[in-house]
Amino acid sequence: MGELNYGRMMQRAMHGLVAEALGYVAEHGLPGDHHFYISFITPHPGVDMPDWLREQFPEEMMIVLQHEYDDLAVADDRFSVSLSFQDRPATLVIPYEAVLQFADPSAEFGLRFDPSDTLADLESDSEQEDSGLLGGGSAEETARAIENATREQRGDEDKPPGEVVELDAFRKK
Repeated sequence: MGELNYGRMMQRAMHGLVAEALGYVAEHGLPGDHHFYISFITPHPGVDMPDWLREQFPEEMMIVLQHEYDDLAVADDRFSVSLSFQDRPATLVIPYEAVLQFADPSAEFGLRFDPSDTLADLESDSEQEDSGLLGGGSAEETARAIENATREQRGDEDKPPGEVVELDAFRKK
């Protein structure tokens, strides 16, 4: 009999929260000023995206769901959405397990997922090292950059950032 992995259970619960938020938006649209930043691991099994886009983002990618997106569809284990990248349409299918970060800056809410298990599996399969988010920054650096840019955009640079739930406290050492 194995041990209870509370960190993994928490991660699955948070994936459920992301699915519920996306499901609401798929049915009702984005309310008010809500918008989502979602970063994900592009080589994760189940991620489906055009090859030309994967070439630009071979490790990780961030998308924004705000004004211009179509066909948001939500399933139990993944979601899909159509976006335009430099006037080129693309439909992305993203399993929740590939998601690294989910943020709604208008609500000062964000989640970070622990990619270590997924990345370790991917690295052992491909024997390649992870190069970080969008140009080599870590997930934490990217989250801080998003948070700072969002606060600057709203004009509240002096306001403390919103709460971000991290899974490190639940990890077994």
